[in-house]
Order: sequence, then C-alpha cells, then structure tokens
Amino acid sequence: MPLTGLEQKDLKMIIFGGKGGVGKTSCSLACALGLAEKHKTLVISTDPAHSISDSLCQEIGFRLQPVHNVKNLTAIEISADKAFKRFKKEHESELIKLFDTSTNLDDEDIQQMMSLSIPGIDEVMSFKTIIDLIEENNYEKYVVDTAPTGHALRLLSSPVLLDEWIKMAAKMRWKYRYMIESFSGDYKEDEADVMLLNLKKTVKRIAALLSNRDKCEFIPVCIPEDMAIMETSRLLHELQQYHISSHQMILNNVMESDESGFCRQRKAAQLKYINKASDIFKNIKIVIVPVFPEEIKGVAALLKLKDIIFGR
Repeated sequence: MPLTGLEQKDLKMIIFGGKGGVGKTSCSLACALGLAEKHKTLVISTDPAHSISDSLCQEIGFRLQPVHNVKNLTAIEISADKAFKRFKKEHESELIKLFDTSTNLDDEDIQQMMSLSIPGIDEVMSFKTIIDLIEENNYEKYVVDTAPTGHALRLLSSPVLLDEWIKMAAKMRWKYRYMIESFSGDYKEDEADVMLLNLKKTVKRIAALLSNRDKCEFIPVCIPEDMAIMETSRLLHELQQYHISSHQMILNNVMESDESGFCRQRKAAQLKYINKASDIFKNIKIVIVPVFPEEIKGVAALLKLKDIIFGR
C-alpha cells in the first residue's frame, strides 16, 4: 500500500518525523524525488545533524542547492543559529529600540542582551525560514525532514513559543506607550512596534499552515520495535493537540525475506510489533517499507525507495 494524496494541488508542505534512526531522512528524500517527477519541489532539513547532505552524497548547507542529476528538486539545510543571527542583523535597530524603551538597561547591557540567544528561538527561526520560503512561492511542494521527535515537537510548537515572547514584549511596550501618552498625549508607532506586528503575523501564518489539513500533512516514520511504536503513538497524540493532519505513516525496515534462519527469526519477532502498530494506529494508513540489503545512500538507492513508497 503506497503513500497517497501527496500530489493534490492544495497540499504544499509534507513533514516527516519520528524517533531517531528510523529512516526519516531517506523517506523524506525518496518522497521528494517522487514529487519532483511532476512538481517543482524543495526538500528542507531542520535537523541540526543535516544528514540529507550525507544521504544525497552532495554538500547542501544553508542555501538553495539544486540536487545533482535530478530535475525539479532543490534542497536546503536550515541552520537555526545562522537564521537567528540573520534575524538579529536585519532587525538590530528594532530590537535595540525595544530593549531601550521597555527596560532599564543601559547601552552596554543592551548590547550584551543582543549577543544572547532567546530560549526556543532556534525552532522559531527554523519555521520562520520555512514560511518565508513557502511564501516566496517558487516551488509547488515543500518536503520537510525534521530531527528526532523531541526537536520536531519543539519545531511544531514554535508558534506558541514566539507568541508568548511577543506578548511579553508587547506588554513592555504598552507600559512605554502609556508613559508617552501620559506626558505628551500622543503616541506614534515606531519600528519596534512594526517588528512585533510582523512577528505576530508570522505566528498566525505558521499556525494557519500547520492546522490546514488541505495544505499540510505530517507523515510519521516508524520501525517495527516497541519503543519506536510507543514514541510514534505519543507523537501522533501531540500532533492532534496542534491540529496537524496525519492520516498515513511509514513502517520502515520490515523483514520480508525468510530465506535463512536469521531472516525467519527476525520476521517473526517483527510480526508482533507490526500487529501492535495495526492495533494502535487503526485510523492511520500504514505503508510497509522492507529492509534494504544495502545502505540507502545516493540518488540511485533513494529512487528504489521512492518506487516502493509510491507503489511504482
């Protein structure tokens, strides 16, 4: 049973996630290769390990890079640290204005604050970069390869994190605005207010995209092992809390051969977990992907995986 519905016109973003070591990167790249046959596609890595470079056998990095020998496919590995530094550079005057008018910090303290990171900002900047890429509308499909479950959930909760930060900053600005109006009777919005308003709009755009089942789909990747199944179950529960659509998943590395004693034993051991997955994920279509005899690395190997998950 293959993945379905990914070529629907309205569907823009397909996110792959799951436990570490289950094959998320291979599956996301195979999916991107399949979509690129008919659609201009961008595959995005938010994993700090950035294994899509290793999987493609091509250096990608934090820039749009056409995938060698593949038509319609571009890749980028988002660096949250670089994205945050770029954000600070672009909005330095607004941030300094915010700290200057909303705190009792002197110039030296403000500069020290500017050099620090903001808790949770890595995931926020990663998702803001994705949203910016999507709104540029240069591609038809956006495939996102996330880090293991915990990081992926922080990424998906980034609208909430950023919204809380904006509320805190807006509260500080309100006190400043109240003081100005009390003394002068008039207050004019400045660049700090505009920055906060634009960030608030970013939060709404992220939340709207994630919760739109026609435009965004999350595909969990799992393997037939107890810990992976239970972690996937928790992940799906969290996705429901964020109103993120997930109606199909990949069960990877399934032993299908019974040509040797080891294969038969492995197949029998996995069967109970395959049945368990079927019981737990009753409302999710499960796509079975067999274990490969060799490492899935390079476009040729990824194309073989693509044929399996698309049923071709």
